[in-house]
Amino acid sequence: MTRVIAHRGASGHRPEHSRSAYELAVELGADAIEPDLVPTKDGVLVLRHENEVSGTTDVAHRPEFAHLRTTKTVDGQSVTGWFTEDFTWDELRTLRVRERLPQLRPASAAHDGEDGVLRLEDLLGILDAAPRPVGLVAEVKHAHHFEQAGFPMAQLLDDALGAAGWRGDDRLTIESFEKTVLRQLGSLGTGGRLVYLQEARGSAADEVAAHGSVAPSWASERTDAALAGFAAEFHGISVDLKTLMAGADSVAIEDPRPVRSVIVERAHAAGLAVYTWTLRPENRFLPAPLRRGGDVAAHGDWERWFTSVLRTGVDGVFADHPDLAVRARSLVGGAAA
Repeated sequence: MTRVIAHRGASGHRPEHSRSAYELAVELGADAIEPDLVPTKDGVLVLRHENEVSGTTDVAHRPEFAHLRTTKTVDGQSVTGWFTEDFTWDELRTLRVRERLPQLRPASAAHDGEDGVLRLEDLLGILDAAPRPVGLVAEVKHAHHFEQAGFPMAQLLDDALGAAGWRGDDRLTIESFEKTVLRQLGSLGTGGRLVYLQEARGSAADEVAAHGSVAPSWASERTDAALAGFAAEFHGISVDLKTLMAGADSVAIEDPRPVRSVIVERAHAAGLAVYTWTLRPENRFLPAPLRRGGDVAAHGDWERWFTSVLRTGVDGVFADHPDLAVRARSLVGGAAA
């Protein structure tokens, strides 16, 4: 029933978006893997959570790239660092990946430097070689920003999927916080399931670009009327855990009762699937009543939290530790559809 989607690979165990994180996610039973897509200077789609890569690679320690450090405005935020779109693929591929949260996940940080940056086609090769079907849930990042900079993300993605034989593949899901790029992909006939990501607050970058201060908020796009409209063009929506669990009571893992989620009920009634992000077991990411001890890096009562989330009937969960999400699903008696 509920799909377990490895968030940037098995990113609780290995540096995110690394080959080892992706391969481990397959081994640990993930139903699908979620990469984030950003472009290089020469239009290659690479797998990084953000286009600024100083937090997840060794670029800051590479003197040959010191001249590329700069400040840019991305979706209204000023960011300083090194950006993928300023590197050619041949340059970017020399960087080594690092753990984003080394103090929280020292075991993962022990693998810093072992892997390099990957392209989308590299991950597709890993999935094609997997011993069982494993899906792809690809997130298109900052589509409007890149469009303005000369990188048409929908076309780049359609081309890359076509070249790898993944265009229209049943394993394919594409998601974005911007509807425009999803609609472009629909017009291109790229195929797969299209999922609209929504933050709890704020507005999408493409809506702000089009409407300025009167841009519709993500919250306003969760009305019954808005959801019904989305069902005509998208497969589903993806919301943060706080939105998913708003008003829900935390349920003990021994209790088999469903957990009521208003957004799941309303989206399902409109014909939309619902996904949520991100399940993490460390105390830092758990609701206060489920934290255990004073160490933010220690695992708290993650089973109670994970199983409560799964009992909402959500269609997919993103998890940094896919093995724990798979275990939680077994506790509630679910299996992937």
